[in-house]
Formats: sequence, C-alpha cells, structure tokens
Amino acid sequence: MDNIANLMHGFEVALTAHHIMLMIAGVLLGVLVGVLPGLGAPNGVSLLLPLTFSMDPVSAIILLASLYWGALFGGSTTSILFNIPGEPSSVATTFDGHPMAKQGRATEALSFAFLSAGFGALCGVILITLLSGWVASFALRFSSPEYFAVYFMTFASFIGLGGASPLKTIVSMGIGFALATVGMDSVSGNVRLTFEFDVLLAGVSFLIAVIGLFGIGELLLTMEEGLKFEGVAAKVRIGDVLRTAAKMPRYWLALLRSSLIGIWMGITPGGPTAASFMSYAMAKRSSRNPAKFGKGEPEGVIAPETADHAAGSSAMLPMLALGIPGSATAAVMMGGLMIWGLNPGPTLFTDRPDFVWGLIASMYLGNIVAVVIVLATVPLFASILRIPFSIIGPLIVVICFIGAFTAANREFDIWLALIFGLVGYVFKKLDYPIAPLVLAMVIGDKAEDAFRQSMIFSQGSLSIFWSNALVGTLMAIGLVLLFMPVIGAGIRRLRGLGQARTV
Repeated sequence: MDNIANLMHGFEVALTAHHIMLMIAGVLLGVLVGVLPGLGAPNGVSLLLPLTFSMDPVSAIILLASLYWGALFGGSTTSILFNIPGEPSSVATTFDGHPMAKQGRATEALSFAFLSAGFGALCGVILITLLSGWVASFALRFSSPEYFAVYFMTFASFIGLGGASPLKTIVSMGIGFALATVGMDSVSGNVRLTFEFDVLLAGVSFLIAVIGLFGIGELLLTMEEGLKFEGVAAKVRIGDVLRTAAKMPRYWLALLRSSLIGIWMGITPGGPTAASFMSYAMAKRSSRNPAKFGKGEPEGVIAPETADHAAGSSAMLPMLALGIPGSATAAVMMGGLMIWGLNPGPTLFTDRPDFVWGLIASMYLGNIVAVVIVLATVPLFASILRIPFSIIGPLIVVICFIGAFTAANREFDIWLALIFGLVGYVFKKLDYPIAPLVLAMVIGDKAEDAFRQSMIFSQGSLSIFWSNALVGTLMAIGLVLLFMPVIGAGIRRLRGLGQARTV
C-alpha cells in the first residue's frame, strides 16, 4: 500500500503541463533517434544528457526516459516499413514485420507492434511499482562485501548469460575496467594510467565513450555495408488500429510469456536485444504453425516487441534500487543521475522520493504518450528515410561531435569520441559485445572501491565474501553464472555421450 501511495504522489509530480510537454518532446526526439540508422537509445540519451545539466533532476530524467521509450518505438517503425532495424533490439521484428508490410498489412503490423510494446512496457513498470520499495529496503542491509558481490554477480551474468562469446565478453569488460581506472583514484588519491596527459586527470568520460561506440562506430559499419532505403508506404487509420486492437486478446499467451521473458532479461544484464530474440524463438517453438514465422505471422511481431519494451522498462529497477544498470541505456541514465548529484541505490528512495516516484509515474504516462504519438507520426518519420543517406550520414557525425564537445567543452573529447568510434567499428566487425565495456566503465570503479574497502575491513582476507548468508549466496550465484558456459558445455557433452552409448 505504501508503494501505491508513493505512486499517487509521483503522479502529482509528473502530471504538470511542463512535464507533459517534456514527455511529448522526448518521445518525438526518441522516435527520430530510433528511425535514423547509426543512432540508438543509448547514443540518443547520451547526446541529450549534456543539455539536461541545468535542468531539475526530475524534469531531466522524465525527458531522457521519454526519449528512451520513443527510440524503442522508432526502431520498430523502420524494422517494419523499411526492413532496417533502428535499434539492435528491433532486429527480430523485421523477421515478420516487414513481410506483413510487403503484403499490404503495414498498418496491422505497426499496430500490433505498438500495442504489444505498450503492454510489455506496462508490465515492466508495474513490476517496478510493486518491487522497487522492497528491493530498496532489502538493499539497505548491504555493506561493502554485499555490494561487491552484487557487482561480481552482474559482471558474471554478462559472461554466463550475455549470449556473446564468454572470452570476447571478458576482453570487452577488461577494456572497460582499464578505462574506468584512468584518472584520480578515489581511495588512495593516486593518479593512474594518465601517461602524463593532463586531459586524462578527470578520467575517461563514459559519455564520450558511448557517443563513439554506439554512434560513430555504427555509422562506419552502416557506410561500409552501403545502406539503401527502400520503404513501404503506410497510412495509419484509427479504424484499422481499433480492429487490430480487437485481435490482441487472442495472443494473450504470447503477450504474457514475452512479458515475463522481457522482465527477466531486463532485471538481469541480458538486455532488450537478447529478450526480443529469445521471445521470438520461444513463440516460434511453441506455435502450432511454426512454418508461418518469417512470412508475416502477427505473433512474430508481438513476441519480440513485447519482450523488448518489457526489458527496456524493467531495466530501470536494478538501476534505481541497487545502482546497477540492466542495459546500456540504463547505464547512461545512471551516469546522468550521478552528474546531477544523485546516488542511485536504496538511499535514493528515502533521500529523493519525489524523484524516484515522479520517474515511475512518468513511465506510465510516457508510454501512453509514446503509443499515441508514434501511431500519429508514422508517415512523417517514415519519410525521413527517403532522404539520401549521403545527407543523413554527415548529420549524424555532426550531432555526435557536438554532443562530445558539449560534455566538457574540450576539443580532446572530439578526438576521443572518434577513437571510440573506431573501437566500436572494430568490435562490431569482430563480433565483440559493446555493452560489457560500457557497464565496466560505469560501475567498474564502484566495484573496485567496494572490493578494496572489503579488504581493508577484513585485513586482506577473502573470507569476508563468505562471512554471512547474504553475501555468500550472492557470491555463489555469481560463481555459477561465471562458469555457466563451462557447465552448459559439460551437460551437452554428457548428453552426447549418453546418446552415443544408446546407439
């Protein structure tokens, strides 16, 4: 009941003319970010972040969160109309969304996508409403060993459940750890890895890294692939949307299953991309007619979109309650909170309840605003992709460099963003995951501080990480997740030997 009362207070904070206008502006900017190849939610949020430094934190986070929702919707728009995923998490939507559009069912496909996305996001926000207070209260029991155990579990989850090669994930994470140590050490006060460059005394900004990795890196890859825009015209009519909405209940099982998958992958470091692919695979596997998938099956649109948005919204729960981002975008937002002087974690709920519950209330409102706006503006944003890429590409580069320079008004950051862009390009070419690198940059120093403080308390004994049931359980889960690839390989090998003996 306390959470419901807090939520009502949050609606009082969020339901103002100023905040509603910010939601509308954020959603419009987010849809624009989503439909432009080379941009994405993490990069869009990072580009807008410097402009929020002078804003009230509540207004700033509402603007960024609304941009996030809009970007997710924009990515599915291009996936369906143009077979171009504006977001990595929208790739699975192209499998059946674009065939539906080519069959003249673009309105139906877009309506299924937006309505199911709204349902998935609503499920994620309800979870945050119900569990955030409990998670925050539970986290008050944490001290340095428990926090390190949570960070260790998070890093191990990326290795065991991330979907990419464990070795490549470790390499990516290791680079992120190295970048997180650049600058002044917060424990000893020593200067590390600056190589006598004064510009590195303040460290490597995660904002610059995100702009380069997600923006410039993706753009370089897009240019190499020789992107061509071949869209399908779509005109959304209210009657068609209502008829499609009437069909939604028949897919209730897919909606619930995909929401659960998305929520789980949002809370854990799986992320929206993994959630959308997993949900699509589960929908196809459990379908009575799996052969229809890939040829314009509505469930092939509903499943990935529901999971994508459920993961995107529920990723905010560990970021707010534990200070652990569940996605790359949540990591960027977490960096924004720290810049605004807010400390993500359980104390945030007691120190700034207006901020936390205002944000949660804005998630309900922002998703409704996003669904309405995106249905009304599909033809407008679709026409953007008819502009030659030779014009759009340079505009993206200019936007990235302006965002990099605005962060600290340093020319060096522009060159740094370009370097990170090349790193992002190489990572994508070699199929190295970028999300672990961003995660390590954001919370790597926090994990190091927690570890070193634990070592000080225990006089150098690692037994402190097994000193009570809570920290011991967290460490045990982390170790299981860390060795999950080895455990999985062992199980598959045993099954293979068993089948061979049977034969």
